[in-house]
Amino acid sequence: MFEVLEHTADIGFRARAPSLSGLFEAAAEALVAIVLNPANIVPRDAIELSAQGESNESLLVNWLSEVLYWLDGERFALRGFQVHRLGGGRIAARATGERRDCLRHEPRLIVKGVTYHQLKIGQNAKGWWCEVYLDV
Repeated sequence: MFEVLEHTADIGFRARAPSLSGLFEAAAEALVAIVLNPANIVPRDAIELSAQGESNESLLVNWLSEVLYWLDGERFALRGFQVHRLGGGRIAARATGERRDCLRHEPRLIVKGVTYHQLKIGQNAKGWWCEVYLDV
């Protein structure tokens, strides 16, 4: 689950999940939904994604940057994420999707990068949450 946050020069989102791995999955889904309409993405192919970071914050930024690379650099429309390893400053996950087709995968915003600006990750009684801002 996520909600879009307003900002003067960037766009942000807040994601929530019961676990830290679920939070990384939800954050990736939020990024995809900001970049393109995920409604018509068919999970035809699977790819392995990974990232490293010194802290949960840097790991999240690097993780989302990897997702953004696949969305824009590899032109791959991602739909589902399943983290299978998270710990020790590393994340490994499987994502499903298909090659981007501009007729079926309606673009929304061009995201230039994931920022550390106002980046927050926390945990409460309901689970984990994060706030992330993207450079558009």
